[in-house]
Amino acid sequence: MASLKFSRILLAIDETPCSQRAIDYTKQIVTNIQPSLALVTVVPPTSPTAYGVDPLLGQQPIIVPEVSEIQQQASQDYLNRVADEFLDAKETFTFNRVGDIRDEILSVAKEWTADLIIVGNNGRTGFDHFLSGSVSEALIRKATVPVLVIPLNCD
Repeated sequence: MASLKFSRILLAIDETPCSQRAIDYTKQIVTNIQPSLALVTVVPPTSPTAYGVDPLLGQQPIIVPEVSEIQQQASQDYLNRVADEFLDAKETFTFNRVGDIRDEILSVAKEWTADLIIVGNNGRTGFDHFLSGSVSEALIRKATVPVLVIPLNCD
């Protein structure tokens, strides 16, 4: 079997300690093989707010566009800071998406033609896992490329 060399690695991150451990692990891989690297973070869509809305008057909850813009800018700033840490990568790309986390990661992996996806796992179990599901588990099931899950328990 020929040795595999991953040349396009996609790292899915967010601003949690679990992601920081995945970032640290990826830095070691990047130092050794110097691939092209893409960083992706996904902001869930902004939920409508009922603040100041009276349902008895038929008023509907609203989405405040400024909240979405602030979240997007904060995510992009985070991506830029992390990208600056990967000096050994051949090249670094950033993707800042809004939507379902699993779907957006898979979409970026396909569009960018990643040959490896790296993601951290926050170690949720029981009812918490049942409610929120597991992004890493869903990626393993749906991805068309290998998925490296950095197993963690960051609570």
